[in-house]
Amino acid sequence: MKVSVRTRRTFVAAAAAATMLTLAACGPGDSGEGDGGGDAGGDGGTTTVGFVAVGPEGAWRSANEQNIRDTFTTDAGYDLKYAPATNLDQKSQIDAFTSFVDEGVDVILLSATEGSGWEDSLTRAQEAEIPVILIDRGIEPDDDSLYVTRIAPDNIEVSKSVANWALETFPDGAKYFTLEGPAGVSVVNERNEGWDEVVGAESSFTKVGAQTANWSTDEAKSVVETVLKANNNDIDLIFAQNDEMGLGAALAIEEAGLTPGEDVKIATIDGTKGALEALSEGRLSFVAEYNPLFGDTAVEAVTSALEGADVDSYIIVPSTTFDSPEAATEALPDRKF
Repeated sequence: MKVSVRTRRTFVAAAAAATMLTLAACGPGDSGEGDGGGDAGGDGGTTTVGFVAVGPEGAWRSANEQNIRDTFTTDAGYDLKYAPATNLDQKSQIDAFTSFVDEGVDVILLSATEGSGWEDSLTRAQEAEIPVILIDRGIEPDDDSLYVTRIAPDNIEVSKSVANWALETFPDGAKYFTLEGPAGVSVVNERNEGWDEVVGAESSFTKVGAQTANWSTDEAKSVVETVLKANNNDIDLIFAQNDEMGLGAALAIEEAGLTPGEDVKIATIDGTKGALEALSEGRLSFVAEYNPLFGDTAVEAVTSALEGADVDSYIIVPSTTFDSPEAATEALPDRKF
């Protein structure tokens, strides 16, 4: 069922099963020590939350999932069941989601490895009257009647901030290459959409190409090495859709005998500590934050959904940008991820 500004419905919280779901992927301390059931947080009961997670995928993902786990604690009245994907495999996520529905958890948090293929699972949760909240990534096609809300920064606006910086930095145009995340992931499509909406309209910008590097530093390094050789090092700008790929690009540029940040500028998205350190050193040129710390926002959404209150269908997490070594240096001491 859906609770949103467009569709208002009331959730009846499902009673959680008496037995706890055991998932091989879960380690010690992944679940709380509550009674595993109760009244969806009412009357002092424990709220059981199934977290269908992505798992290891880089610094941003680690910060995001740890923040969720640190927020939905036993002391706060939650029994969080953490189920990371096996090697980013969607089937393992669907299996975990199905198990949570069968158990009758109070609510499911879903951070999908792939955008498509979730209709049947979400419909099943809806029929069981278990609200689903999307964490970070959306679904495709985006049928917001199947979930309560999506909580994430606005990928389109974040990538537009990178694109606008590029226009200001290269007023006469530039040759650029895009390092993309995995195909089929909603955030990749959204980051392309925001960038293309701004830069795609500029005839002075020439797109040399785009290729996925799967959020990986090593893969990005290999891709950029090939791109530089194919273009005789004649590349002005690398747009990396996450920090790790941007750092891989910097390594490739250095190995080509060029200076990242000078000969080839690099713009990235995420805003991790590693990226800000590289920006402070001049190895990166621009970093757009994609704030991962929204556990408290997720708690508010869960509480509202289980109480039958209205929840916006998309809760945008505020983020910022860093456009100079000085800005990065100033932010680093307080950086939490």
